[in-house]
Amino acid sequence: MRRPALLGLAGLVLLAVCLLAGGWRGAAASYLAAWLVLLALPVGALPVVIVAERFGKRVRERGGIEMLAGLRRLMALMPVAAVLSLPLLAATPLLYPWVSAPARTPLAALWFTVPFFAIRAIVYLAAWTWLALRFARPFDAPGEGRTVPAVGLHAVVGTLFVTDVVASLDPRLDSTLLGLLVMTAWSGLAFAAAILLAWEEPEPVGRGRTAPGRGRLVPLVVLLGLWAYLHFVQFLIVWSANLPPEVTWYFARGGWVGRALAVVAGAVVVLAGLATLRPGRPTTRILAGAAVAVHALEMFWLITPAVRDRFVLRPSDVLAAAAVACLAAALRPVLRPRADRVASDARRAGRPA
Repeated sequence: MRRPALLGLAGLVLLAVCLLAGGWRGAAASYLAAWLVLLALPVGALPVVIVAERFGKRVRERGGIEMLAGLRRLMALMPVAAVLSLPLLAATPLLYPWVSAPARTPLAALWFTVPFFAIRAIVYLAAWTWLALRFARPFDAPGEGRTVPAVGLHAVVGTLFVTDVVASLDPRLDSTLLGLLVMTAWSGLAFAAAILLAWEEPEPVGRGRTAPGRGRLVPLVVLLGLWAYLHFVQFLIVWSANLPPEVTWYFARGGWVGRALAVVAGAVVVLAGLATLRPGRPTTRILAGAAVAVHALEMFWLITPAVRDRFVLRPSDVLAAAAVACLAAALRPVLRPRADRVASDARRAGRPA
């Protein structure tokens, strides 16, 4: 327990330095963006594992057991992410403009209040934690009876969560696509992280074998392609309709850093698509690392301009990311779910996880 204690202490020190560097509101925005990166790992892995359970036999035949083990390791972070949301609930009056601004509609006057916001956030995180624990165990047979309701619950919770936590932070963008876009980005981030975590699958043998790495690269390309398409559609709607508030939302996320991120993200998507022509394990892992970096920066791109009115990376962002990483590493041994222990024990014993 000495190492978790040291990591926890380091995380608290980094948070204190983050407060000094960014001020209360700036540090809160940096922490929210960093926390969303952490949350993306279990929440993004969840729908992939649910779908994999629905097609369990096919997943096993295509050598996806190691990837599922990596995704389940990420899902085990859900209780950690839930605990680390507590500082954000305390910082709600600092972050969200609707706390002091007059409500636009009677429903908004009821919906956007600090106590009700905190209750909804706790309910969202509790629902995701329950789903993560429910699907943490390795499956024995396809379970349509629980996979379909789980996907529906995840979609509803994710859409409401993004509307409350992300969209309401900067109300200039009124987009019904944002929830789906963010959830797709989370799944892409989690899948790419699982590629980096998972053991290499055995070499393919037999007449119907596929190239090494292809089974992991193709789903990553699909997630990246869908994510890029949703970004394009949202931007096209704003540009074609010439909506002034939405245009200012994009202007705040432009600048050299925002444009550079867009160029790099586009390059990653194109290169990932081209890599399917000649897939390989090193190429897949390099592209997965690039996807993790792009999606992580995207969370800061979404959050921090709401406070700064432009997208720039500041020391408080780096400090908040390091603090969240240290605190998550410190809390994980304490909050590690029992199902995660069972899966790890099964893996050590040589059984499929």
